[in-house]
Amino acid sequence: MKVKKILLFFSCMMLLNCSAVKPWERGHLAKPQMALDPHPLQSKNRAHHYGSREAGAASNASSGGGGCGCY
Repeated sequence: MKVKKILLFFSCMMLLNCSAVKPWERGHLAKPQMALDPHPLQSKNRAHHYGSREAGAASNASSGGGGCGCY
């Protein structure tokens, strides 16, 4: 019986802590480091440079060209 009272108490406490966040308050609660891609411009730039280097590599090993793959 005592365990049920304790569980009921903690369940009530958890429900009291829930609240709806208004759309205009979400910007204050959002953290930049929680984004899927925290630096989208840097990622796009790196992808462009990587694609440029790899596209410069020839399919035939005897020909020279880019595509070294170094940063």
